[in-house]
Amino acid sequence: MTEIFARKEEQAELRRVYNSGKAEFVVVYGRRRVGKTFLIREFFRDDLTFYHTALSPTDLEPQRLNDQQIQNFCSSLIRYGMDLPNRPQNWFEAFDLLIQFLEQEPKDKRMVVFLDELPWLDIPRSGFLSAFEHFWNGWGAGQKKLMLIVCGSAASWVADKLLNNHGGLYGRTTHEIHLAPFTLQETEQYLLSQNVVYDRYDILQAYMIFGGIPYYLSYLESDKSLAQCVDKLFFHANGRLRFEMQKMYSSVFLDADKYLRLVRFLSTRREGYTRLQIAQNTEFTSGGGLTTMLNVLEQSDFIDSYVNYQHSSREVYYCLTDMFSLFVMRFVEGAPKQSNFWQENLLSPSLNAWRGFAFEQVCFIHRQQIKRALGIAGVRAEICPWRSKNPDNKAQIDMLIVRADRIVNICEMKFSINTFTIDKQYDEQLREKVQTFQTETRCKYGLHLTMITTFGITENAYAYHVQQSLTMDDLFTEAL
Repeated sequence: MTEIFARKEEQAELRRVYNSGKAEFVVVYGRRRVGKTFLIREFFRDDLTFYHTALSPTDLEPQRLNDQQIQNFCSSLIRYGMDLPNRPQNWFEAFDLLIQFLEQEPKDKRMVVFLDELPWLDIPRSGFLSAFEHFWNGWGAGQKKLMLIVCGSAASWVADKLLNNHGGLYGRTTHEIHLAPFTLQETEQYLLSQNVVYDRYDILQAYMIFGGIPYYLSYLESDKSLAQCVDKLFFHANGRLRFEMQKMYSSVFLDADKYLRLVRFLSTRREGYTRLQIAQNTEFTSGGGLTTMLNVLEQSDFIDSYVNYQHSSREVYYCLTDMFSLFVMRFVEGAPKQSNFWQENLLSPSLNAWRGFAFEQVCFIHRQQIKRALGIAGVRAEICPWRSKNPDNKAQIDMLIVRADRIVNICEMKFSINTFTIDKQYDEQLREKVQTFQTETRCKYGLHLTMITTFGITENAYAYHVQQSLTMDDLFTEAL
């Protein structure tokens, strides 16, 4: 097994399962391009007994899809040294061949079998899932030396067919690993490993664009500035990532256009929408179909859901949190072919407005790091936004940390190229916001005004109204 610089918890889990001494069925899932394949392939580099990755359906002939997948499976068996007497006609025969191959392995050796992009193999009327169930239930579950690992980016398939299966695979998986995007700390480490040296201000902006997705970060070049790389990747006519979003959604969702329409609507308001609001403003009805789509998007790490503080638990908001999708929809889709767009507009109002919103998203993603920086890592707390229920009052708070020790951190997030200055006008806005919150919620807890900025706040007469001040450096610490 090979050590990888990031994914410490996931590596520890894989190592523990590898050494369990019993049959294991591990599901690794997460957003496309998040590094699932890299983690398993690199971690078990010298210990993989058999590795197979499915072919992308978008690259195959629809009428021959299943035959081509089976042929590719046979090619993997041959690549690992098996002499195939006959080509299998269906998936039952294909898995029988895999069993024959594995039974030739030494009895004292741990067998690590990695099947990548499993959802792509489950073609309608292919019989794949029945054959796969038979392989595990009829043979694999009884093999103490077998560690079966499967991956998939199609979260709905993974959830329905594996994690929540009510058929032959019900309760069969032994471990589930959700691979989330990199944190800021992991992003910094990854870039250093690629000899890309940015200061934290630029790493933060890279995170706002690429969202901690290693595949996208790998395209940053050490001899170019971040702005130059962004132009080359997105705004040049043949930029590598210019059309990535459409391809990504198409590879994950069967009804990609429907999911893209929903995501585009969610991107129009930073606080998101309730299910009812979505139904009222789109062609989607407020039924099971919409619920399923929202659940799938959330499981795939594209959106998040929340309830405002002291609002009804039925008033759930759904907001787009995938940084990459937000960036592409805001600046890339429909953009004119202007190869130096990002470099020429770095100080424009539209980019500054985006940075402010994106910074808030980054803070929510790193809320556990914020708790640690505040010295309350071990204190139970509810973290959520708040919005006034008064229709005539638009007061809202970006982030509340409602703590079990009877303190509420009222957090304001501000992105700035320098230290952020609280002037008289903003001080009045803050005090009015705090007063409105206290009046409406009748909160009896202590209220601590907390600023989270890039470089801190300027010391002046108004700065002393802030109880605690954090900087972007606090977001680069390790999660709890």
